[in-house]
Amino acid sequence: MIRIAAVIFIAMAAGAASQQQDTRRPPSTPVASASSTTPGLNSEYLYNGVKRPAIITVNPPRSFGTVTLALMDFDGKLLAQPVEVHPGRVDLAEKLPAIWQLPRAAYLQLIDGEQPIGSALVIQPLLSRMVPVTRVDHRPNGGALYSRIVGWMDENDPAAQAPPAQPPAASAPAATMPSSPSSASPAQPAIPPEQTTDQSAKPDERKAKSQSVARLFTGLRIYPEQDVVLHTTKGDIRVAMKADEAPNTVWNFLELSRGGFYRDVEFHRVVKLDRNGLPFVIQGGDPTATGDGGPGYWLPIEESHLPHDLGVISMARSDDPDSNGSQFFFCLSREGTKRLDGQYCSFGYAVDGVQAIKAIAEVELADVEAGRPVDPPMIRSAELVPAPPRLPNRGRPDARITAESKPAEQIPGNRVPR
Repeated sequence: MIRIAAVIFIAMAAGAASQQQDTRRPPSTPVASASSTTPGLNSEYLYNGVKRPAIITVNPPRSFGTVTLALMDFDGKLLAQPVEVHPGRVDLAEKLPAIWQLPRAAYLQLIDGEQPIGSALVIQPLLSRMVPVTRVDHRPNGGALYSRIVGWMDENDPAAQAPPAQPPAASAPAATMPSSPSSASPAQPAIPPEQTTDQSAKPDERKAKSQSVARLFTGLRIYPEQDVVLHTTKGDIRVAMKADEAPNTVWNFLELSRGGFYRDVEFHRVVKLDRNGLPFVIQGGDPTATGDGGPGYWLPIEESHLPHDLGVISMARSDDPDSNGSQFFFCLSREGTKRLDGQYCSFGYAVDGVQAIKAIAEVELADVEAGRPVDPPMIRSAELVPAPPRLPNRGRPDARITAESKPAEQIPGNRVPR
């Protein structure tokens, strides 16, 4: 009995040691949320260091022959010669060395014959940050001072190390004013976006971009492209992500959506018309519905060139450019929101849901100045869904909503319209 007990004890100890050792091993399964048996591409690791293997799994509908990998930009322009590979594990570092030269996020699509299969992989270069260069300025109506972004500079540029000029504390509006921050505190009241001047930086100010420092490149973030569907009390809104414009903002929005942050969250601010009578924004993403709530951190702003237009989603913030977090707004018109270009970080656009956006914009308001609805529309949940496959020279098969858009047809996950 003693010998048997000793054998059992040794076996249990060995199993425990094995489990402890396994917890220290790097993950060997794909980072994709979909099953590895789903046709398409999966990345073995989310983060891939410079000049190291970047392993993906190629899983076409058939298990024989070769398939094609096409690296393209958001609009479908090929960034390298397509390569043929066999199903199974493929090292992109070897097959597509162009991934190490990407200046912005690109998209890797699996093509079997002429048919795109599954969602593309987002290939995001991890680059040093471009820091906003700000200038304290007066608002057009002669009101309070605010910080206007006039250019961008690499964080490693010595000139970027100097602290930026800040407006005096007295220039911040009262905390009771209508707000559009992503995360603000009583000490940092919020600035409504319609109070931001319609000024993109002057040509000489745009030269504030860093010219002397090459951006530091540390590796790649590789993950399956996904859309976010906001299930609201006024209908669903499907949002395509623009990782090529604001990759870290996109990743933040995906993670908050994946983690359930936007469950039962109000559109707490609706500004159907701005002071000039132009359609403006609907704003949500604050669990407190006060305009001051956020995810518990501030997200640095990114330089996005996606124009603020109908259906475009952008991050709300306070006067500090780096105060993005969880609050966002949808634009209601180009005429009303073009002045936000270069001052707020746009990171995606709606491809379906124009009727829901219009319905939210039409709700009755209890306080017109603050944009506070009588019965605030709710985001019941945010769901991540596979993005439609991309085609070379075309990109996505769908497009940003317009005022005349109809509900989008359902596109199967592994097909595109012919």
